[in-house]
Amino acid sequence: MNILIAGFQHETNTFAPTRASWQSFVQGEGFPPLARGADVLALRDVNVPAGGFITMAEAEGHTLVPVIWAGASASAHVTEDAYERIAGEIVEAVRRGGYDAIYLDLHGAMVAEHLDDGEGELLRRVRTIVGADVPIVVSLDLHANVTGEMFRHADAMVAYRTYPHVDMAETGARAARILMRMMSARERGLKHVVRRMPFLIPVNGMCTLADPARSLYERLAALERDPVVSLSFTPGFPAADFPECGAAVWGYGFDEAAVTAAVETLAAAIVSRESDWDVHFLDPDEAVREAMRIAGHATRPVVIADTQDNPGVGGDSNTMGLVRALLRQGAHDAAVGLVWDLHAAAKAHEAGVGAIIDLTLAGGTGVPGDAPLAGAFVVEHLADGRVRFDGPMMNGMWTDIGPVACLRIGGVRIAVCSVKMQIFDRNLYRVAGIEPERMKILVNKSSVHYRADFDSIAEAHLVAKAPGPMAADPADLPWKRIDPQVRLRPNGASLRELRPQTA
Repeated sequence: MNILIAGFQHETNTFAPTRASWQSFVQGEGFPPLARGADVLALRDVNVPAGGFITMAEAEGHTLVPVIWAGASASAHVTEDAYERIAGEIVEAVRRGGYDAIYLDLHGAMVAEHLDDGEGELLRRVRTIVGADVPIVVSLDLHANVTGEMFRHADAMVAYRTYPHVDMAETGARAARILMRMMSARERGLKHVVRRMPFLIPVNGMCTLADPARSLYERLAALERDPVVSLSFTPGFPAADFPECGAAVWGYGFDEAAVTAAVETLAAAIVSRESDWDVHFLDPDEAVREAMRIAGHATRPVVIADTQDNPGVGGDSNTMGLVRALLRQGAHDAAVGLVWDLHAAAKAHEAGVGAIIDLTLAGGTGVPGDAPLAGAFVVEHLADGRVRFDGPMMNGMWTDIGPVACLRIGGVRIAVCSVKMQIFDRNLYRVAGIEPERMKILVNKSSVHYRADFDSIAEAHLVAKAPGPMAADPADLPWKRIDPQVRLRPNGASLRELRPQTA
């Protein structure tokens, strides 16, 4: 076959402060930078879905027609300009023809300034051109908010099964296998069944390194047997204020009764353990005190997830709540990363290693309860920010986070960067001159992804709710447009129950 391939990845937090511009996708912000044409094929060496699809398809002797691959860090809405430029390139390539099938590497939770359902609209435009006879297969993030429009226009969609997302390339390979099976002369016309869950799941509760997610995905894999071709469960991205936000289970197969039975079994398993999907959060000082207590007899660092400022879910990685808590509690041998502040990084580079500089660091979010941190900081390390990821996520990818500095205040070292990025790889500390294994406490601006590379060195993991733009508890968000019947957290109230006069 000739297979057209393209990728367009964004996870949209409609409550976040910063939008994803064209430049966000050009730079990548933790994803591979924007690539076109033959350069897309270089992703075969990176743990992203397109990489797994490319490797599998090439091994089977198929010819790939690469168009564009673009991704950007989670944020508020994708600008209309960025969406139309990237989607426009994909649609124009589809219009030119020269392929037998289409593979799209999408996220599944994209909201643009002018569109609630970025992926559904892209698929609609593509399907309008190719008609019913050209198969379209899609890979999706575990945090996808799947929509009816997506199901209408894609022949098959498959989602990640791990969070942290260490199976991205594997998911792309699954999409390739499904496409090849569909294209066989006797197996066309997959039937799909979908069930939506009645409650939102906090992001921190979705980690597949622990139950309930771990055992649920084990059960999913066991149920995925012929005649069931594929099963997926997306816990969703609970920060997109539109009617189809939320978790869903779906499957494909050639026997609708078998697919229905498998999907309903999984859906019942999720709902029956609703309470287990909830999460216990600590306030900043509680988290630091507990971390110091554990660190007092530990040989490995205690990690605190600064989840409400995670740039992977729409934060800007620049709140100071947990830094202040570390200083108030007198913590030492503590490190915080990454803090996004171009001005502070530039001033540190101007002053040089060893200098003491007066700074007002970060904290410009406008989030209630957060403010910049003024103080005298020691410049301990400087670097250009060029770094390779050696951890399980994005393994093998190089990125550039701009000028980097390690700034120390009291017993706290802060890794400051010039390009916003979630800290999901230990090398993002090392590029700032901080050896994470030697710290007693690490404050990671991440929710779960960091665990892919930090689990092996961590004594314990704590989750803190410091002031930040991404509510760790989805019930804390000011919802207006979500399905009014969906409970806003496990065992919580729905919008209809909370605001019966408006929902």
